[in-house]
Amino acid sequence: MINHTPNQARLDSIVAEARRHSSEREAKYRERALKLYPWVCVRCAREFSGARLRELTVHHKDHNHDNNPLDGSNWELLCIYCHENEHARILDESLRGRVIGGQAPVATHNPFANLQEKLNKKK
Repeated sequence: MINHTPNQARLDSIVAEARRHSSEREAKYRERALKLYPWVCVRCAREFSGARLRELTVHHKDHNHDNNPLDGSNWELLCIYCHENEHARILDESLRGRVIGGQAPVATHNPFANLQEKLNKKK
């Protein structure tokens, strides 16, 4: 049996409350998104209904789960597979040092910079 100190018990309580609040908030914006949009994944165009509707998720376009305008302008419906792919893509791009949603770094290497000089040497 784990013996919790009063501080640990309080921390556990705070974490549990935060998780409950997050789940309630997610249920509200998911419910609203399902009313606003057709039950179709915007990436792969698969349609969902019945028991499979649970596979359709709400993706926040700006990746901010606290940004939930009532008009749904920050949401798009993605199936669980496309949603996972979207987040993996964002993670991959950030690991490469690229910016998503903004301006990507400009390439500075020019592989053809000295091409004419190199061609002239071959003659």
